[in-house]
Amino acid sequence: MTVDPNAATQSWPSPEPERRPSPARYLIPALVAAAVAVALGAYGKVHDPAGTAFNLAGFSSTGAVKSWLATAAFLFALVQLVSALMVYGKLPGPSWSSTLHRWSGRVAFLLAVPVAVHCLYALGFQSYESRVLWHSLLGCFFFGVFSAKMLLLRWERLPGWLLPIVGGLVFTALTILWLTSALWFFRTFGVTT
Repeated sequence: MTVDPNAATQSWPSPEPERRPSPARYLIPALVAAAVAVALGAYGKVHDPAGTAFNLAGFSSTGAVKSWLATAAFLFALVQLVSALMVYGKLPGPSWSSTLHRWSGRVAFLLAVPVAVHCLYALGFQSYESRVLWHSLLGCFFFGVFSAKMLLLRWERLPGWLLPIVGGLVFTALTILWLTSALWFFRTFGVTT
């Protein structure tokens, strides 16, 4: 293309304005989170509790198994929190902070799944006291918001604040779940295996 230096004005094609994603696209993860949470709660409510789903050799009860698995999941969630702060530059950290964040999250989730399966299958959704009701509600919420976070991780052009908020909800739910189950168990029955 040649440019005429004597031309009064040159018209260049104006760049297309950058399209901002519609807020409606965040409805999909929110709806998935709600569907997962409601489905787990509904299953837990209508399912006849079996009383036990699993037990591991070396543990005195399923409560002890669940409490130790939940504690391990919570400890990995703490690693997740610290590594997330490193990834976002709020704490100094090594170059492999993001790898640590991903793998600690995977391990925390894998430890939480058998606990949730036991809770749903053996106990169901219960509400006979406020601690148990909060635990049931937050268990459903945790897996719902975790599902939403996993969907959001695959999307491009997210606002910088969104993943930390959703990750914070996942961490907060898991923390309260641990407080209302494992910590309660250890305080009530002692730190046993």
